[in-house]
Amino acid sequence: MSDLETETPQTVEDLPAPGAEASLAAGQSSAPPAEGPSQAELPALVESLLFVAPSPVPVSRLAQVLGVAEEPIETALTQLAEGYIAGNRGLRVLRKGDRVHLTTAPQAAPHIERFLGLDLSTKLSQAALEALAVIAYRQPLTRAEIEAIRGVGCDGVLHTLISRELVEPVGRLEQPGRPYQYGTTVQFLQYFGLASLDRLPSLPESAAPLPSTAPLPSEAGPAQE
Repeated sequence: MSDLETETPQTVEDLPAPGAEASLAAGQSSAPPAEGPSQAELPALVESLLFVAPSPVPVSRLAQVLGVAEEPIETALTQLAEGYIAGNRGLRVLRKGDRVHLTTAPQAAPHIERFLGLDLSTKLSQAALEALAVIAYRQPLTRAEIEAIRGVGCDGVLHTLISRELVEPVGRLEQPGRPYQYGTTVQFLQYFGLASLDRLPSLPESAAPLPSTAPLPSEAGPAQE
């Protein structure tokens, strides 16, 4: 009888686990993953993730991917943002709520527009700027609240602002009709060269809080920093 015929058959327990051979071939082990990156490594890693992200990224997502808590991510974002400004570099960190986005420096905008062949003559109308200022300073607001402050209808300009991705629905009121509430977008920050909503110019102390039917003292505020 040959050696093949006398070999003891393997049992199910003797067989390697699925994927084990591939893991061994790739040099992988069953050891637990290494600890997350150090604080010194985080700014560069966060920068890399933001660079490849197709849209604004929540801080919690960055922390999850890098395997660290959110606090070190916040520190890394601050270091990254300050480094861009101090080094007079061409990138900036934009922040809206917990979402972060990497964009170009405001002073580079006209050169980028020419490089990409964009229409330099496209500007927002005065009515659109007024509605946008109301939303920026008083968000979130419903369409009716925007109209109450401006004293005129805003269907057309609201549609324009949404199509330009400067304004977006951010929630709905729990009342009859469940009207949408609107707020500004990350693109709004980029359009006006603001790092965050905290960088909006301060309103005069005489500006009245909602509800109010009086227009804002300076409704084109975001366009003037």
